[in-house]
Amino acid sequence: MEQTFIILKPSTISRSLVGDVLMRFQRKGLRIAGIKMMRLNEEILREHYAHLVDRPFFPTLLKSMMATPVIVAVLAGKEAVAVVRALTGATNCRVAAPGTIRGDFGMSGQENIIHASDSVENAAIEVARFFKPEEIFDYELPTVASIYAPDER
Repeated sequence: MEQTFIILKPSTISRSLVGDVLMRFQRKGLRIAGIKMMRLNEEILREHYAHLVDRPFFPTLLKSMMATPVIVAVLAGKEAVAVVRALTGATNCRVAAPGTIRGDFGMSGQENIIHASDSVENAAIEVARFFKPEEIFDYELPTVASIYAPDER
C-alpha cells in the first residue's frame, strides 16, 4: 500500500481538532502507519519548506509552525497521496470545498489545519525526514475486506 505524510499543524492542536481530523482519514479506510507529537524547530522547517524560504511570508510561517507541538503521521492505503489530498482540500481554507478538512475547519491560507504530501516522491522524502524506519508499522486492519475489493489489496 502507498504511504503519505501529514502534519497536523498548530492551528489543529490549538483548536482541539486532532480527533476530528484523524477520524476523517480512518473513516475513509486509511491506516495509520506511524504517528507522533513533536516540536518543530527552524532547521527542520527550513528543510521541509525549502521551496518557501525566500518568500516574504516565511518568517510568519516559521512562527506559526513553532507555536505549539504538532502531530506528524504516516497514512497508508491504496493511492494514499491522492486520497489524502482530496480529503484535505485546497490550501486556502476559504476556497476549499465544503466536506474537505480545510473547507470544514479553516478560514485561512496559512493557518490551514494540515500539511499533506503532494506526490508519492515527496511523501517518501517527508516520511524519511520525520520518522525512523522502526517508527513505521506495517499491519493489516481487520476491516480490510470491507474497505477494498480482493483485487485492490
